[in-house]
Amino acid sequence: MRITVRLFAALRERAGWSRRELDLADGALVADVWPELGLGDEPPGLAYARNREYADRDTRLGPGDEVAVIPPVSGGAFAVGGDPLDLDAVVAQVADPAAGAIATFIGTTRTHSRGRTVVHLEYDAYPEMAEAEMARIATGLIERHGVTRVAMAHRTGHVPIGEASVIIAVSAPHRGAALEACREAIDTLKQTVPVWKKEVFEGGEEWIGREGSG
Repeated sequence: MRITVRLFAALRERAGWSRRELDLADGALVADVWPELGLGDEPPGLAYARNREYADRDTRLGPGDEVAVIPPVSGGAFAVGGDPLDLDAVVAQVADPAAGAIATFIGTTRTHSRGRTVVHLEYDAYPEMAEAEMARIATGLIERHGVTRVAMAHRTGHVPIGEASVIIAVSAPHRGAALEACREAIDTLKQTVPVWKKEVFEGGEEWIGREGSG
């Protein structure tokens, strides 16, 4: 059974290649890939993807599958909690001498939404899963855009008008990659990270759903 293996970042440099076909026995698992690469002991913290979706090590492989071996995200941080967000702190998490640009996004509570006057927002989240999903998003951004570091922070609980509910920072060698990755980060976060928003407005309140729009 022949599959394709892809490596990234330090793993790519260590192996001296980024893509290679590999012959495995029928019925092989994701866990069987690393020993066949001839790269020594498996580093801690690796993640695997099968056909561009994250996969457990016991996932069974089929002919023609593509397996990506993904190193841990370098730098950055992912946090979900009730404290007010600090832009400078998030930016500091992605600072790197190799970066020529840092792009940021700040989502704030606005006074009007859906034709209503907003009093404040409230956020609920599954923090452990949300932070893991942020890390997964960041890994994809590094793979697709070649950015250096990614950090994301989301506030939960009561968020007054004008205060930040989410901050994203992305550093990269060039501004184009940083800007594109930052936009993709917030768009993806709104779709996949388990955070829910309630708008409290004059005369009522409404749960918008997972992060919602805005």
